Amino acid sequence: MSKLGSVVEAVDKYNKFVEDEVRRARTDKKFGQQMVNRWNEIKAKIPFGSAPTGLKLPRLALPEIDEAGDITRYLLGDGLPGEFPFLNGAYREMYLEPLQNPAIEIGAYEKNGHNGKSQNNGSKNGAKNSAKAQQAEEPTRLFSGLMLAEDTNERFHFLGAHQRSKRLSTAFDGPTLYGIDSDAPGILGKIGEGGVAVDTVEDMVRLYDGFDLGSPDFSASMTISGPAPIIMAMYIAAAKRRFGNDIVPKLRGTIQADIFKEVQAQNETIFPVEASLRFLTDMMEFTTREMPRWYPVSISGYHIGEAGSTPVQQAAYTLSNGFAYAEMMAARGIPVDEFGPRLSFFLDCGLDVEYIALTRVSRRIWAIGMRDAFGAGHKAQMFKVHTQTSGRSLVAAEFKNNLTRTAAELMLSYMNGTNSCHSNSADEPFTTPSEEWIRLAAHGQAILLDESGIFKHTMNMLSGSPGMKAVERAVEAAILEEFRQIEELGGVVAAIEHRYQRSQIQNAAHRYEQQIYDGTRPIIALNKYRNANEEPPEMELARTPKAKKQLQVDRLKQFKKKNAAKAEKVLEKLAAVAESDKNCFPTLLEAAEVCSLGQISACLQEVVGRFRPMV
Repeated sequence: MSKLGSVVEAVDKYNKFVEDEVRRARTDKKFGQQMVNRWNEIKAKIPFGSAPTGLKLPRLALPEIDEAGDITRYLLGDGLPGEFPFLNGAYREMYLEPLQNPAIEIGAYEKNGHNGKSQNNGSKNGAKNSAKAQQAEEPTRLFSGLMLAEDTNERFHFLGAHQRSKRLSTAFDGPTLYGIDSDAPGILGKIGEGGVAVDTVEDMVRLYDGFDLGSPDFSASMTISGPAPIIMAMYIAAAKRRFGNDIVPKLRGTIQADIFKEVQAQNETIFPVEASLRFLTDMMEFTTREMPRWYPVSISGYHIGEAGSTPVQQAAYTLSNGFAYAEMMAARGIPVDEFGPRLSFFLDCGLDVEYIALTRVSRRIWAIGMRDAFGAGHKAQMFKVHTQTSGRSLVAAEFKNNLTRTAAELMLSYMNGTNSCHSNSADEPFTTPSEEWIRLAAHGQAILLDESGIFKHTMNMLSGSPGMKAVERAVEAAILEEFRQIEELGGVVAAIEHRYQRSQIQNAAHRYEQQIYDGTRPIIALNKYRNANEEPPEMELARTPKAKKQLQVDRLKQFKKKNAAKAEKVLEKLAAVAESDKNCFPTLLEAAEVCSLGQISACLQEVVGRFRPMV
């Protein structure tokens, strides 16, 4: 049995344990009274704040229950925010504004567990409200990628102008995603289209110019998987050029690097699966040891969802992929409490009913699996997740309705306690987002988090309704059933070889489209309430001018010419390391200084071969 089978057993066993403890609380008078006393103590320690209207509100909302069994089921089955099994949130306080009275310590409502300090999205400034009231890090993550590095850099500065914290996500163009240089034959027309062109460490320097990469208020996220270890090496090299060698342990952020979801849903990988996983775990091992603030893999359900999966499939494949990565790192002899806290996740949020509770349930399953199947401690049990509103839900017909779709998806994302979030732009069915629409998308989050009081006064404001609980139970059962199917095939890797995940995603995608065509899935203004007189909107498409494309090629050729002698030597060294069983990442760091992305990719492909896409 693989670890995934152990996870299924652990969740079933834990659910039985909870029900046994509920019965015990109802039959053992002493134990039941202990649970009631604990509950009363928690409630008594919850501090209160005030809404702008003067309304007094508790910092944590709890259900109005007083029966020992119900209390036990809540504390053990759901958990307080920041407490195992984390159904209600990874941290004690997520989006709350600071208390106005700095003398009140927040988060002291539960003495059983951790240190009674508030935690906000993992940032140290959320630890305590002491002499100075500090505001938690904004959960909004800003996503961009267009034309050349300096163009995306300009967009980053535009987007981050009013943000306290700079949380930047980068989209790369097609050639970069496939590890191909901009001067390769037939590539010119694709340079800077749909993302930013990055060929060298010099491009990476331009991309983040003007940002303090070592600041605790800065984090970078890079949406790339196939050549992710190479791009990661370039990012480190760029940071060292600007800030020196001491910057490396201060770097904060994540790189997607998720090979499993590529072969399950996207095919954007460049090496065979086994070699890809080797290069990935080499990078994970290095960053776990040298970069304590970096998440070396963002285990991505978003692209699984965008490829057509159901919400349950998205969560099940994402979680099972995460457990598979954990198993691979453990096989290298790395303690789970070293690599476990460095695993992060990335989920889609659409409008299907499952999204009411999908992330909540995922957090719970991850916590139980990591604790009971892997022996992980508190930090490694935490399912830290970035959410992006659904790109698949955006439609061209009366596209301004996409603002409403995204707003609803944002509400669901924050109801689920996402750690960070990106909101898509309404014009994305046509083009790379313009400044107008991307600003409106960012304002959607600001209105929800800053202007409204829905999430900034009280934790658990919208959690725990009877409907949400019903969805939680159904979603958890369906995810575990998917786990059992994967386990029967021999685990995640074996299921990939059988094309199980890919075929299930394809079937779900076909069913989704069929439902749109036959009307059983209503899409407003597309197949329901359609305006027959609608004229296609006039949209300015984002395109990279030919002169910019040529500039990228010229820069790359100059870089290669300048570093030709050094590149030849380090590529020979890289090939030798790749043929051995040594960790490749330190040599990748050397290569990133003097070699282009395409040179490094080609060198490694000569050794390990190329990925052959699954169809």
